Amino acid sequence: MSTGAFQAPDSKAWAEFYRAAIFEVDQSRRIERIRLAETAAAQRKRDLVSSEGDHVEEQHALDDALYVLRVLRLTSAKESAD
Repeated sequence: MSTGAFQAPDSKAWAEFYRAAIFEVDQSRRIERIRLAETAAAQRKRDLVSSEGDHVEEQHALDDALYVLRVLRLTSAKESAD
């Protein structure tokens, strides 16, 4: 994954970034993966606002994912400090 400008290629890309972040075991790479996943999820939330149709399930999934990523970020930061 590139650390340059973020571009989500499709509507489900955020889930791939999310999985990469939660399953990353290398502490030195985890924070970057979390950042990319948060960016992808936030972009998808913005995309859903302007799209037609019922996206309630995906919106809930995005909210849940962003919550988990926040917790993961906090625990990762704590692990780095120890």
